[in-house]
Amino acid sequence: MKDMMIGVDLAKNVFQVHGALRTGEVQFRKKLTRKQFSAFMARQCPCLIIFEACGGAHYWAREMEALGHEVKLIAPQYVRPFVK
Repeated sequence: MKDMMIGVDLAKNVFQVHGALRTGEVQFRKKLTRKQFSAFMARQCPCLIIFEACGGAHYWAREMEALGHEVKLIAPQYVRPFVK
């Protein structure tokens, strides 16, 4: 699903994950633990994953790229406008 985007809000223990087509049509919304997130993303077809750039985002970006996903890190000041 190359036309799928997944936005991830990295938190301490539970990640908020939103999947949408590039047209903006929402496909899913999930709350996942770190372990669940890794397993969930391993089952997904390669797609674009978007993280807010923070300390943990670089680790997760490397993990997702190892699974074949394309990853974009967005500076915190641009996250709110991107979501809209």
